[in-house]
This record gives sequence, structure tokens and C-alpha cells, in this order.
Amino acid sequence: MVEGLGGSAVLPRCPAAPPSTWHLWIDESPRPGWTNMAIDHALLQRAERQGESWLRLYQWAPHCLSFGRHEPASLRYDAEQILASGIDTVRRPTGGRAVWHAQELTYSVATPYSRFGTLHAAYVEIHQMLADALKMLGVAVSLADRRRTPPLDSGACFAYPVGGEIMMDGRKVVGSAQLRSGSALLQHGSVLLQDSQYVVRELMKEDRKPAPLPFQQEPWAEAGDVTEAITAVATHRWQGDWDRGADEAALLEEASIHYSHYSSPAWTWSR
Repeated sequence: MVEGLGGSAVLPRCPAAPPSTWHLWIDESPRPGWTNMAIDHALLQRAERQGESWLRLYQWAPHCLSFGRHEPASLRYDAEQILASGIDTVRRPTGGRAVWHAQELTYSVATPYSRFGTLHAAYVEIHQMLADALKMLGVAVSLADRRRTPPLDSGACFAYPVGGEIMMDGRKVVGSAQLRSGSALLQHGSVLLQDSQYVVRELMKEDRKPAPLPFQQEPWAEAGDVTEAITAVATHRWQGDWDRGADEAALLEEASIHYSHYSSPAWTWSR
């Protein structure tokens, strides 16, 4: 995961590469974790091989516990309990820590990182775009101050903000992770609509559970409203033509070569 910077000025438009085409995919079919990660992987490959830029907005069904690429999940989480409960799990291609994907909207951006200048600049700009979208919905948000990134075995992603992540009422509401592949980046993250991240703690081994945290009990927005706000702000900030006609069948066919990898317990519990 690339650490972001807090307190940066919000720009009216991104000072990025010359205008070109963005591809917008509002994925209206909630999908299993392994499918979602395979699709994001395929979009990253398109960005690297073909120079394409993608913004995808999506949800998960069934609800899913995802681990970061290098997270020691088998040491910290109770695999037997998770498997016995039929809880869906997946390991992301990106870094970071565990996330419970339930009452949330997930975004992913796959693009040549030169569009934003640097990987770090991309991390900050994407979060500024998301913060502007949440402000459109009347929510007071801010970017977290720069701080040391918590270790991978420190528990849930949303328990600790790092620099540049989005805060609401003193709580982290957007958490993201990033991966570079050649000349391209994949950044994806969750916009919490309701805080159910206590589930992550409940699935930890007993001797590794941190103290419980308070959580937001009522949803503050609907996924459709957040989708519309993100779409409006992104298409304004990120210059270029916007293609909204994603060929889902072709994209899913490309993603299918990664299905066996992301659905494999050997990958999910590899660490």
C-alpha cells in the first residue's frame, strides 16, 4: 500500500497527462470476492498492456472478508471458524489489511500511473476525488494526517487510518490499497456506507483480538447516491473523453483466466 499525504489542496481538475479516454464501469451485478479481484487484475493488465484507464464501481455478493497481499492471515484469523461458517474469503492483489465487504461501495482505478504523475500523487488525487464526491452528498470529510503505516498483523484496515485516507467524524470511512505493475497502477478501496468492520475482529483468533471499537450503526448514504456522486466528480476532475459502455462479456472473459487463482484457498491462506 502506498501511504498518502493529508492536508493537500483540492484541485478543480487533476494536473495529469494530456486528455485521453477514461472507461467507466458501473458494475450493477454484485459479485463474489474472487470474481471482483480477477476483474480488477484484468483491468490492471489492460492499463499496462494497452494504456487504458478505468474507473470501476462495484459491490460484493456474498459478503466477503478480504486480506491484503502480504497479510499474515493464517496467523491472525481463525480459518476453521471462517470455513465452518461458510464465510467468503479472498486475498487481494494489493497490499493492506483485512476488510469486511458488506455495507459499502468499492471503487477501483486502473491506469498508467503517468496520468497522475507518480504513484504517490495518484494515491492522493484519487482520495481527493472521493472526498469531493462525499462532500457533494453533504458529508463533512477530511484527509487523515500523514502517519506511520500500521504493521500488517495489526488487524482490520479500518481500525487505523494512514496518511491521505478519508475521515468522517473522526473515523476512517474510505480505505485503499495500491499495486504497481510495470507502467500501470491498480488502486482500489472501500467506501463504508455503514460500519460493520467489527466482523473482522470477531473472526480473529481469540489470543489476537484487539479491544472492540465503537462502530456506526446506521447507514449514512445509499450506494446509488455515492455512485452518482463519484461519477460526477471523477468525470469533471479527470479530463478526457469518458466511455460508459463497458463490454462486460469481453471483460469477464479476460478476467476468467484469473478465477482459479483468486478462488484458490492455497492463495487466500498462503500467509
